Amino acid sequence: MIQFFLSKPNWEADDGDSDSPKLIISLLNRLESFLWSLIISGGRSEARLWLCNTISTINSLSPEQQRDIFVNLLRSKQQLQNHDLASQLLQMLFQKSPHKAGRVLAKKSYKLVKFFEGNPTRIMQWFSNFSDGSGLGHQKGAKALSQFAFVNRDICWEELEWKGKHGQSPAMVATKPHYFLDLDVQRTVENFLDNVPEFWSSNEFAESVRDGEILFIDNKFFIDFFVDLMYKEDSRDVWEVINEFLMEESFSSLSQHLLIILEERDLCSFLKLLCKYINASMEPKDFGSSSSWLEIILSRHRDYDSIDQLLLLNAVINQRRQLLGFVHDDEYQEEQAKIKDIVLQICTTSLKVNNLALIVKECLKLDTIEAMKLMGLHSWVIYYRLSEECQTPAHWESILMSNRIQFQKSDKYALLHYDGLSEESGSDLDARSSTRSRHRKKKKSKKKRKRKRNYDDDDDGSFDNELLGFDTFNGRQSLQSRAVSWLLSIDGFSAKWTSADLPDLLSSHCLSIWMKCLFDKWNNVA
Repeated sequence: MIQFFLSKPNWEADDGDSDSPKLIISLLNRLESFLWSLIISGGRSEARLWLCNTISTINSLSPEQQRDIFVNLLRSKQQLQNHDLASQLLQMLFQKSPHKAGRVLAKKSYKLVKFFEGNPTRIMQWFSNFSDGSGLGHQKGAKALSQFAFVNRDICWEELEWKGKHGQSPAMVATKPHYFLDLDVQRTVENFLDNVPEFWSSNEFAESVRDGEILFIDNKFFIDFFVDLMYKEDSRDVWEVINEFLMEESFSSLSQHLLIILEERDLCSFLKLLCKYINASMEPKDFGSSSSWLEIILSRHRDYDSIDQLLLLNAVINQRRQLLGFVHDDEYQEEQAKIKDIVLQICTTSLKVNNLALIVKECLKLDTIEAMKLMGLHSWVIYYRLSEECQTPAHWESILMSNRIQFQKSDKYALLHYDGLSEESGSDLDARSSTRSRHRKKKKSKKKRKRKRNYDDDDDGSFDNELLGFDTFNGRQSLQSRAVSWLLSIDGFSAKWTSADLPDLLSSHCLSIWMKCLFDKWNNVA
């Protein structure tokens, strides 16, 4: 049996066995040390990525608040020296809203002389898109070059270089625009770079870069270009675009793309900034959401010189399956045995504690993050135990009934049953008939295996067939277990769950109930 502590806590009851709750707390602290060693054994980067993903699910910030957080971080002392965050943000901006960056380029088009100087490849990519007369017209820089040349032919037409023996007159090209295809683009643009400075600050050239398409010719150049505008020139135009983008983009997208490249001290700075915008008196509506626990901590704990505890707490709450994978890694067999023993002790001791209030009272003696960490660890213990112990529908029925969770169960794959009947259960009250049904199936399975052994008189062959029959039966039984669908009272029978879903679902539900109890008690004490 596994104790879920779902009953309403009785705060007036006698403490009774006061040693058991303290022992549970002690065992949870021991479990923490082993799990933490596994988390950091392969480096902290994966645990940090998990935390960043959780941060990205926070949805209580306004567009102005998320803008302020990231702008303050961009202007922090660390970012003035290390521009990784700005570079990543600009990469996002270029990909999602190139026209916003293009507005800045249009205002500062004269600075793009450096982009083309000494670079024939860039020149040809931007200025060689002349029309062949099919009706599309000149494109990109070719359009700007031709328009400027016609309007200002008195000062620049002689700078045009043609591939043929003779040049083309403005009148001729005006009637036959496709003659521009004979222009020696590279030499012409080089002449403009040296002798026609008016072109680079002209409306024609500015308009050609306004849509931001030029950014994709050399992304790195323009990222460095905009970083210089941000930090060396403190360009108002650039910061206005940055502010606009930060307000329009979702907090989830910004967090997922930007937080992963921060150094740990910068991530701590980000959390401190985030704390300012999390209401200290907030009451989370959904304790089951992935970020509810984090918002509670941020609203009550505002000093982050280390994120170790957040990394651990996030792992046990939001990455239960991945953490269990670490435990099962062959490289950590010694730790695996110790963790298994601690989990068993916690579950055994929990059976002596029938009142959630006894454990909550112990947690109330601790600060917010310590108390929630213990709750998170205890929920992971339940996840671990359910994942290891419950391998058949019968196991799940026993667990659900012992914790007074009503259920409906159905097997969609009737063909898997030897008697040709599908197994249906309306609630936990049907357990007795369900048990009889399983006994009948086991008997038929045994007969099937017995017949299988009689197919071959050879001793070795008989032995092989016995193993084959046994493995086949176990495989079918495992498939049957996975095919069962569960409807549970904890969500109003609103969704179907597989057996593989239940460990995470039930441990999350337990944590949600415990957190609500703990949060209510904190509010009453305050």
